[in-house]
Amino acid sequence: MQNFDVVVIGSGPGGYVAAIRSAQLGFKTAIIEREALGGVCLNVGCIPSKAMITATHLLHKAQHDFKTMGLNIKGGIDVDMKTLVNWKQSVCDKMSGGVNQLLKGNSVTIIKGNAEFKNSKELTVKSSTGTDTIAAKYFIVATGSRPIEIPGFPFDEKNICSSTGALAFDEIPKRVVVIGGGYIGLEISSYLRKLGTEVTVIEANSSLLAGVVDPECAQVVTRKAEKAGIIIKYGAKAKGQKKVKDGFEVTAEINGKDEVFKADKILVTVGRRPNGDQANLKAAGIAVDERGFIKVDAQRRTNVSNIFAIGDICGQPMLAHKASHEGVMVAEILSGANRVYDAKTVPAVVFTDPEIAAAGMTEAECRAKGYNDLLISKFPFAANGRAVSMSETDGFVKMIADKKTHVLLGVHIVGPEASNLISEAVLAIEMGARLEDLALSIHPHPTLGETMMEAAEATLGHAIHIIQKPLAKSGKSAHA
Repeated sequence: MQNFDVVVIGSGPGGYVAAIRSAQLGFKTAIIEREALGGVCLNVGCIPSKAMITATHLLHKAQHDFKTMGLNIKGGIDVDMKTLVNWKQSVCDKMSGGVNQLLKGNSVTIIKGNAEFKNSKELTVKSSTGTDTIAAKYFIVATGSRPIEIPGFPFDEKNICSSTGALAFDEIPKRVVVIGGGYIGLEISSYLRKLGTEVTVIEANSSLLAGVVDPECAQVVTRKAEKAGIIIKYGAKAKGQKKVKDGFEVTAEINGKDEVFKADKILVTVGRRPNGDQANLKAAGIAVDERGFIKVDAQRRTNVSNIFAIGDICGQPMLAHKASHEGVMVAEILSGANRVYDAKTVPAVVFTDPEIAAAGMTEAECRAKGYNDLLISKFPFAANGRAVSMSETDGFVKMIADKKTHVLLGVHIVGPEASNLISEAVLAIEMGARLEDLALSIHPHPTLGETMMEAAEATLGHAIHIIQKPLAKSGKSAHA
């Protein structure tokens, strides 16, 4: 039997961060991983998808913008899919290897295998070399989540794929049917369409990204997706699929009638489910709710006092950066710090074309919380010099503030580099900043970041680089 102070189960963005911070604080720490270090995010999720999105974005620029700029390419651009996928994998391997070095550099013991609790103080790890017993004073469960599989569409990751299989195609598929118009489905649809794939999205709701992002932001992405040739079927429910001579036929019910769509590959992206049915949590007495999430308090402590849970396994939002934040927090709580999870906002990013990023509340959420008198306005990227010079002018920065105090309540961005711009909004919201704090902070020119300052000015009613009417007394958008 091996004994540790802290044992972390799962090496994703929550787990490896928790292990490193625990070791830094002087705990004898081990981390258990059954697959690749870095978990889903680094190996089959966030990182590989962004690599593919980046590559195809460059391809699209070369095909559509270069000629306008006077950059003439003789002949077409040939895509070597196997090389592209190998490059994507090299990115993942570098990131996973980096995690390995960080863990070893902080004297964290890495244990490969599948962990299962025996009781609240011990677990077993099964691997190809046998079974070991591990004991610890504290456990941190960071076992994450997995794609939801729907009836009639069993994953084989070759023809019927989750995001994992869709990021590993060794050749460009001619036709893909995507079931689910959420952020994962749309990110992959975007990169496949730029490779020339015919993409059909089957979405059960009446709009894309419903309830996920600001509706106006979603509209910009939807328009561009449709302009790019992505076919979107709303109010559609996938019923089944069958193999035919030239691929697959996917049947979906739309407005009470069945429609059939041809596909070479089928991608199912209807969400993710927590791995609450794994690691034999019951043996440790850990309470799990009906959806599979581990029940935790504000310190991420489970009902078993020496066991904590972080990341996807303990609830929404199921985002890597939230897991990392919790990992540091729990390690510091174990060392005696008086901390709780009290983030005002967890930013969310959708890497579509253009990107969407959000921090704080939507207008509907503000009103639901009693903020009925709001200042709301937008600043378009079309009025930003850097965006124009990049030939990426779709979208805007939208700000929502309390009219009485001017305190910033929400920022919603759709446009180039939205993922990088949103961090300023996160800091502003966490600090309780007012619109004036952003508007009076000098932003460098020419940059995309200027849109944050200009959006704040627009919300205050005195934008410089757009023409706007005076703000209405009701506090509604100046661009009504």
